[in-house]
Amino acid sequence: MGRLAVCNSLSKEERTVYDVIRAKGDMGIWTGDIQRETASIPIPKKIYDKALENLVGKGLIKRFTNIRSKARKFFIASEYEPSQYLTGGDFYTSQGNLDSHFIHELNERCLYYLSTHKLPATIDEILEYCTSSRVFKFQITHQILKVILDNLVLDNSVSEVRSTGDFAHDIPIGSLRYTSKGKEVVDRSKGAMASVPCGVCPRIHFCTPDGTVNPTNCLHYKKWS
Repeated sequence: MGRLAVCNSLSKEERTVYDVIRAKGDMGIWTGDIQRETASIPIPKKIYDKALENLVGKGLIKRFTNIRSKARKFFIASEYEPSQYLTGGDFYTSQGNLDSHFIHELNERCLYYLSTHKLPATIDEILEYCTSSRVFKFQITHQILKVILDNLVLDNSVSEVRSTGDFAHDIPIGSLRYTSKGKEVVDRSKGAMASVPCGVCPRIHFCTPDGTVNPTNCLHYKKWS
C-alpha cells in the first residue's frame, strides 16, 4: 500500500496526531507537545497512545532520541531525518550516546597524519587521508573534521597556522592549515638555511670553528642536529 493510500486510511485521531508531527519537519516533537497541540480535539489517553503506535506501525512516523532531553519521547515524520542539533550528528549513536570510539579513532588519525606530514596540512588533505584509510563506516565530512581539529587545537595537541607565502610557492597566502604541536614550521621560501638555527642566529657573524661562539658548544645547533 502506498503512502497516499495509508494516509487516506487513517482515523480522525491518527490524522490529527500525524499532521501535528509532520508539520514540525526535521525538528520532530515531544509527546507532551503533541497532546498540547491537539487539545482542541480532545483525544482520550488510550486512543492517543494507540494512534502513535499505529502511525509507527504504518511507517508514517518514527521515534528518535533527542540528546538534550533523553528522558522524553520524541517523534518525527518518516520522510525526515532529525536535525543534528537534536541528535548530536555523527558524534552520537542512534541511542543518543556519545560515540567515543569514533571520536578517539578520528583523533588518532588526524594526529598521526599531522605528526608525519612535512608541511602544515589543509583540512582537505587531512580529510582525504582519513577517508582513504577506510576504517570508518560512514562518510566523514568537513564539518565533522573541523570539530575534531578545533578540539585538538583546544587540547594544545595541534596548532592552527595561516600561510604568509612562506610554506611553499603553491600554497595560497592566508589559507588555514594545521600542524602537530611543537613541530617546527619550515620557511622553505628562504632556502635551506632557514631551517637551520644558524640562519636566524643574531651572533652568526661572531661564530668561528675555534672562537668563543662556535658550532661545537652551541646548544641550539646540537638540538637541531
